[in-house]
Amino acid sequence: MPTKKKPQVTAAPERRRELLDTAAEVFAEQGYNATTVRKIADHAGMLAGSLYYHFDSKESMLEEILRTFLDELWDGYDTVLDGELGPRETLEALVTESFREIDRHRAAVAIYQKESKQLVAQERFAFLAESQRRFEEAWLATLERGVAAEVFRADLDIRLTYRFVRDTVWVAASWYRPGGQHSPEEIARQYLSMVLDGIAVRTVPVTLPVRT
Repeated sequence: MPTKKKPQVTAAPERRRELLDTAAEVFAEQGYNATTVRKIADHAGMLAGSLYYHFDSKESMLEEILRTFLDELWDGYDTVLDGELGPRETLEALVTESFREIDRHRAAVAIYQKESKQLVAQERFAFLAESQRRFEEAWLATLERGVAAEVFRADLDIRLTYRFVRDTVWVAASWYRPGGQHSPEEIARQYLSMVLDGIAVRTVPVTLPVRT
C-alpha cells in the first residue's frame, strides 16, 4: 500500500529564507552531493522530517537558491545594460553589481562555481546554461563596444579579457565575507583600478614647451 505523502506547508518568508540560507552554506562548504537533508536539518536545528514540510527535496532547495541569486543578479545587470552608459561606465557598473551580488549571495555564488558544470546536465537546472549564455554575451558586447569606441585598446583580446575579468571577480566569493573591512563597492573600485589600468587606452603625455 503506498505511503501517504506529507503535505507541504508554506513557511513564513523570513523562516523560508533562513532555511535556504542555511542550506546554501552547507552546500557551499560540503558540496552538493555530500550534503543530505539530515545535514541541512541539523544545521537548522530541526528534524529532517520537519524540513520536508517546507521543501520536498534538497534538489528543490538548491534550485530555489540558485534561481534567487540569478534573478537578483539579472535584475541588477539589466538595469545597467538598459542605462545607455558608455562602455567603460557599463563595465564599471557590471563589476560593482557583481560584487554586490557576492555580498548578498556569497554561498550561492560558491555553489554556482563548484556545481554548475554538473548541474546543467539536469533538466531542472537548464536555466543555468541560459544564464551563462546571457552573461557571456553581455560582457563580450561591452568590451567590443569599448574597443570600437577607442575606450579600450584596439589590440585587446576580447574573449581572453572577458575570461580574466569574469574569473577575477567571481573567485572573490572564496574569500569574501559580508561585513568585513571593505564594502563590495570599495572592493569593486580596487579591482577596477587594477583592471582598467591594463585595458584602458594609453594616452601620450603632452610635453609643454619650456619658456626661456
